[in-house]
Amino acid sequence: MFPKLHQRALAAELMDDFTSGGEELREALRELRRLNRLFAASAPTLYGVKQLWRDAGEPKQLSITDVGAGSGDVNRRVLQWASKQGVTVMITLVDMTEEACAEARQVYMDEPRVQVVRGNLFTLPEARTDIVTGTQLLHHFSEEELPRAVASMLRAARLGVVVNDIHRHWIAWTAVWLATRVISSNKYILNDGPLSVAKGFRSQDWKRLKQTMGINQMLYSWRPLFRYAVVIGKPDSFLSGRD
Repeated sequence: MFPKLHQRALAAELMDDFTSGGEELREALRELRRLNRLFAASAPTLYGVKQLWRDAGEPKQLSITDVGAGSGDVNRRVLQWASKQGVTVMITLVDMTEEACAEARQVYMDEPRVQVVRGNLFTLPEARTDIVTGTQLLHHFSEEELPRAVASMLRAARLGVVVNDIHRHWIAWTAVWLATRVISSNKYILNDGPLSVAKGFRSQDWKRLKQTMGINQMLYSWRPLFRYAVVIGKPDSFLSGRD
């Protein structure tokens, strides 16, 4: 039962199969919101947004694009923080599936600061938003695919990128395996929850990505509960769309 975690798992998650979905996928997205609350999934995203905001001189207006957003529920804390700081924030949630977009529209139906767009990471408009965030997104990509994914996020951002993803660790895997079986009978949750941990990251993975891309402005830090916050300031080489 217990997987080998010394390297990232290669298996695709069920949610990566865009030929299936429907109500079972929407149910999975609702249950994923419960898991996100349980494991404090929003904290690393807010941590990274605040860091880039401070580095930019604490502007009073901020635009954020959350790509691969799912329900986009982690952005609630960003909205709360912005209200307390007096920052006018606009958040665009981008996801490839109509099921995720429908759930996000329902979550934020009364929130004018959030818009939902069905779209693709690799077709984001260039430099159209201040910060691009990705929560539990990058672990869906193989090591070979990661540089292209991060480069696409950087091209779309004016200030930088915030990545919030899972620490690949046996404690995290065990906790998620147990939690998913307590709260769910949904096939997506039961399969993809533990697998997402096995596809997650350790510090050497971020170090290798940083070296591969040659980005000095990339900082990564471990955050509770078994997550990494990765903050990438906009490198000069990306200011004109070059990589």
